[in-house]
Order: sequence, then structure tokens, then C-alpha cells
Amino acid sequence: MTKDVNAERAGALDCATLSDAMDRLGLRGQCERIHGRSEEFQMTGRAYTVRYGPASKPAGTVGDYIDDVPRGAIVVLDNGGREDVTVWGDILTEVAHRRGIAGTLIDGVCRDVALCRRLGYPVFSRGNWMRTGKDRVQLETIGETVAIGSVRVAPGDLVRADADGVVILPSAHESAILDTAEEICRAEDAIRARTSAGVRLDDARREYGYHRLQSAKERV
Repeated sequence: MTKDVNAERAGALDCATLSDAMDRLGLRGQCERIHGRSEEFQMTGRAYTVRYGPASKPAGTVGDYIDDVPRGAIVVLDNGGREDVTVWGDILTEVAHRRGIAGTLIDGVCRDVALCRRLGYPVFSRGNWMRTGKDRVQLETIGETVAIGSVRVAPGDLVRADADGVVILPSAHESAILDTAEEICRAEDAIRARTSAGVRLDDARREYGYHRLQSAKERV
């Protein structure tokens, strides 16, 4: 398997720093109201996108896609933000965990959260509830652009998630985002080192241009 260098770089950065980098570059990637089912969860990987819609009559299937998801990818499920029915539960968690999938991201809700916590399999969603999506939603598309927390997610986009939430790094801009985030990280580490050495925080921030780190600098 070819090493995904940018995924490794993203995994070494927190979502707050990546968010600051995207602000600086004038990009939107912060998924609104999406959080981990455990504060300990974090994940990094490429998006494998699935979109659901309301069920027809007769209802279509919710999909048996999981065996086609590449190892290390993140399952990205667009259920239109619905919080009344689930699209992820214990069997999917078990199979995904066994197959080495990096995690699941849902614009909607999941269920069976006790199992994902026990296995340490990261699931990020709007919440959790027990009501099944069977006969209430059906699979519409796989491998097309979806929306998660008001953010566009294309197949193969980088997904990074931690205790602060989820950010999406569009493939066309991921290198610029990572370069900028690493620059911000270096400056903030330098500020911490200076304050540990006894320098005043305002002086250290001024020295490393802290108040300009997140300011819009250029469009990509």
C-alpha cells in the first residue's frame, strides 16, 4: 500500500489548527454540529461517500457497501442531517472495525454507541438514537459529492476529526492547508516555549505574529 503522506501530516495536526489554516486561506471545511460519540475518538482518512434519501414505496435498501470500503478510509454518510432515524449501528461497526476502516462520519445519527466505544471505533455524528432507518431511508448514491454539516465532501477528500469536531480538507487545497497549518503550529509552539522561559505572553505573541496567524492572507 502506498503511503499517504498528506493523511499522515493531517493526523499529526489538531482540528483547531487546521480550522485556523482554512480561515487564513478563505476555505470552508468545518462541519457544523458534528461531534464524536466519545471525547476520546479521533480519526484521519480519505472519504468514502454515501448519500441517503427518504424511502420510496416499496422501500429501497439502506445498502451493503461496507465490504467495498478501502482499509484506512472513512465512511462518510449524508443522511441530510436527519436525527429521527439511524444509518449506522452495531453490525456495521463490527465489520468496519474488523476491516481496518478508520472511522465513520454521519450527517445524521447513529445507534449502538456502547459498542463503538468498547471497540474504540470512532463515530462522529449529530447524535445517537435507537430508531432504525430501515424502510425509512434508502441508499441513493455511492462515490459522489455529499454534504456533511453544511460542508461539501467529495470522494477522496481528507477527513480529520478529534474532540473539537470535524474538518474536511478538499483534495485540491489539501497541501496548501497542511503547509499553512504546520506554519501556525510552529509559531504557537515557539510562543509556548518563550512563555515557559519567562517571556510575557503579549510580547511572545507579538514576536511571532500571533494575531495574524489566522487572518486571511491569500485565496487558493
